Amino acid sequence: MRAVQFGRFGPPEVLGVGRAPEPHAGPGEVRIAVRTSGVSPVDLALRAGDSPSREGLGLPHIPGVDAAGVIDEVGAGVEGFAVGDEVFGAVDVARLGGASAEFAVLAFWAARPAALSWEQAGAAATGVETATRALDLLGVGEEPGEGQGTTLLIDGAAGGVGSIAVQLAAARGARVIGTGRPDSHDFLTALGAVPVAYGPGLAERVRALGVSRIDRALDVAGAGSIDELIALTGGAEQVVTLADFTGPGRGVRLSLGRYGGQPDGCHGLALAADLAERGSFCVPVQALFPADRAAEAHAAAAMGPRRGKTVLDLSGLGELAADG
Repeated sequence: MRAVQFGRFGPPEVLGVGRAPEPHAGPGEVRIAVRTSGVSPVDLALRAGDSPSREGLGLPHIPGVDAAGVIDEVGAGVEGFAVGDEVFGAVDVARLGGASAEFAVLAFWAARPAALSWEQAGAAATGVETATRALDLLGVGEEPGEGQGTTLLIDGAAGGVGSIAVQLAAARGARVIGTGRPDSHDFLTALGAVPVAYGPGLAERVRALGVSRIDRALDVAGAGSIDELIALTGGAEQVVTLADFTGPGRGVRLSLGRYGGQPDGCHGLALAADLAERGSFCVPVQALFPADRAAEAHAAAAMGPRRGKTVLDLSGLGELAADG
């Protein structure tokens, strides 16, 4: 098969289209003919050689953990899905990639709802599962409406995971306040958040909104706001961070899992799919690139500020000439 891959660590330009062995579905897995795949922070770090996991990475490496496509192999023990079904999900994140190819094996997945375009579906899975786990840790309900009465502050609400967390928290009934740059405020409002500027002085700006209390806070940005989030919520136990590795030293909880996305099941994906069908959920996509422009996609994903995900369109990958 053909795949987007890199044979050495370095800048985005090390990416190219090459040949790779076809993977096959094992027990509890499905293989898909990939249509789209999201570009995640772990992909950028691995390609650049900045991740500690580079030591165990075999080269050439196929990046990508999120994908959407059509099932063409069903592993033993899989029920409720068949060849020809359209799904979205993610590879086993312990494999560190494999989704940016003609074929990919998914470890968890859900049926793609018609309300999610291929671009949105291909970028959804790990963001949904990461946001779901963080909201569960914070106790912001677990089902639609169960978080009624909770005010949640999300610091870094306009990015790939933050924009998903805003919608899932709002669907649980929470009032969401989301930080972002001023030019992202209309975007955050459309997602269901009350926007506020991020950065030092956050507590004063939140109080200026007339908010009487902040019950929980989620740090997605890792921009040094932990102390203010603790002060706003009244205690470190009310704060979860996805991005500040000094945060746990102050008593807040860290929610990362294995690269942020490996779930215990597909519950979060199924709920997101249901919300999408009801018009209450989307996956913001900032940019879409064809497979032969993967280097541009990685460069774009590394630039900030972001409003949603960068996605690769792999539907024509099989027709591209491989470079080796």
